[in-house]
Amino acid sequence: MNMTSGRSFLKRISAPLFFILATLSSGAAGCDNTIPGSIHVMSSGGFTAAYKVLEPAFETTTGLHLVTVYGASSGGAPDSIPERLRRGESADVVILSREALDRLVAAGIVQSGSTVDLVRSRIGMAVRAGEPVPDISTTAAFVTTLRNAQSIGYSASASGTYLSTNLFPRLGIMDEISHKTLRITSERVGLVVARGEVEIGFQQISEILPITGITYVGPIPEELQKITLFSAGVTTSAANISGAERLIHYLSSRAVISAIEATGLEAVAAQPTDN
Repeated sequence: MNMTSGRSFLKRISAPLFFILATLSSGAAGCDNTIPGSIHVMSSGGFTAAYKVLEPAFETTTGLHLVTVYGASSGGAPDSIPERLRRGESADVVILSREALDRLVAAGIVQSGSTVDLVRSRIGMAVRAGEPVPDISTTAAFVTTLRNAQSIGYSASASGTYLSTNLFPRLGIMDEISHKTLRITSERVGLVVARGEVEIGFQQISEILPITGITYVGPIPEELQKITLFSAGVTTSAANISGAERLIHYLSSRAVISAIEATGLEAVAAQPTDN
């Protein structure tokens, strides 16, 4: 699948957002608005596009205000979610890869009974807008593209860790391409591709699609793909537990499936449509 990420992306999310507002508003009369007014959230990059679409509908319908910061699920960057929490930054809800969330549960930072899976995410590739679009439709074509690329960018979080520590070595090309790879921290890989600093870039598809100045080439071949589960949980230090639980219920409800999937994610909806 080849597409640019600008106007078509906005068109895809506008109709689902309208539907969500209408659906949630129909049940708003029964909402309990006595919950304290702010919910502090930390959201990972993989869920950010969907979260930003859903955020205004939740706030409008509930009267609750979301105070949000963004960061990687892992990777050690200063603005990553684990590092923020280690520094003592406050959060009621965290949204990040399931693997990273489980580590926070084990560390006593997230309540073990509060975790809910939200979406499945695949890895995609992008090139700078106007540049030739390489073939990555098969494993052989994918390897050829990696070998021919002048430079390769990947994220410092879940997708990039998989590529650099698992997939590239498994394909037997890590030694061959390592000198031209760049691990990108604290910004979207697509932004680096758009500036022409790397020729091809890999990240979660949902993080590629919103970026202007690039062409989304498509997902990496299914037989090489790693599906990352992004999940949410309530922290053990949460100041607004009831609001946090309400937000997670909303993000995992069937009412938001269409909006989530328009951002390149696969929804894992477990909750009914009421908020």
